[in-house]
Amino acid sequence: MRPASSVAAARVPGGGLDRRAAGSRRIRSMLLAQGPKAWQGVSRLRSQLKPSVLPRALGGEVMCMKPQFLSSQSSAGPDRPLRPRLRTRLLVTVLFGAGLGWAWLSARAEKGRRQQQQRTEALRQAAVGQGDFSLLDHRGQACCKADFRGQWVLMYFGFTHCPDICPDELEKLVQVVRKLEAEPGLPQVQPVFITVDPERDDVAAMARYVQDFHPRLLGLTGSPEQVAQVSRSYRVYYSAGPKDEDQDYIVDHSIAIYLLNPDGLFTDYYGRGRSAEQIVDSVRRHMVAFRSILL
Repeated sequence: MRPASSVAAARVPGGGLDRRAAGSRRIRSMLLAQGPKAWQGVSRLRSQLKPSVLPRALGGEVMCMKPQFLSSQSSAGPDRPLRPRLRTRLLVTVLFGAGLGWAWLSARAEKGRRQQQQRTEALRQAAVGQGDFSLLDHRGQACCKADFRGQWVLMYFGFTHCPDICPDELEKLVQVVRKLEAEPGLPQVQPVFITVDPERDDVAAMARYVQDFHPRLLGLTGSPEQVAQVSRSYRVYYSAGPKDEDQDYIVDHSIAIYLLNPDGLFTDYYGRGRSAEQIVDSVRRHMVAFRSILL
């Protein structure tokens, strides 16, 4: 049994016991019994733990439960992981965008390869450039299709009296050949000019004409029957117009530059609307994709 005086001293106006006060007295008594050093340690600890941060209601009483160093740690805590988290999100976004870009470029390249392959197959099935031919070059030497075996060939059909279209197309063909010559590692391309006007374009006329374009431009002519044969083989249309009072005339003909691969097969063609740069790009791609069927 406790003394009545201690119980009375611990009572509160509400009739209950102030247990906190009693506990504090007991702790103070124990510290005093251990000596002044223990009391000084408690004083230092109380100076570091400053209460009265967050009031909390417990049984109708207001109690200060949270020390200052806990409050400062919790308030600074949520801010610290924000920067690493933001960097992670940015990195994920960049990687995701790069992946999408790579997938789009790959799909586009694959689509281009498919279209080019379909175009090549369609051109081969068109049976253009089938069979052989026999003509004369501008030096008077016999020339046939087999003479170009192992070479890439750019071929154009026209006539030496053409006022503008043929010179422009031959000049474009020569630009393509020169641009490809300037690229190391690419095979040489042989430029060829075949006349569709054999009555006026004999060997001498062809020799005079081709020398104004490129030193390797080969001019081919022949009899009307020989020219008709090679023109039919490459699906070239031509028709001589009426003669004027000077016996001059214009030959209407289809306008295209033909590409033959080293196997002598018709590979592609380029109309008047294709620029030299576009033709160079196409020929380069054909060279890279070429695999000889004669190996």
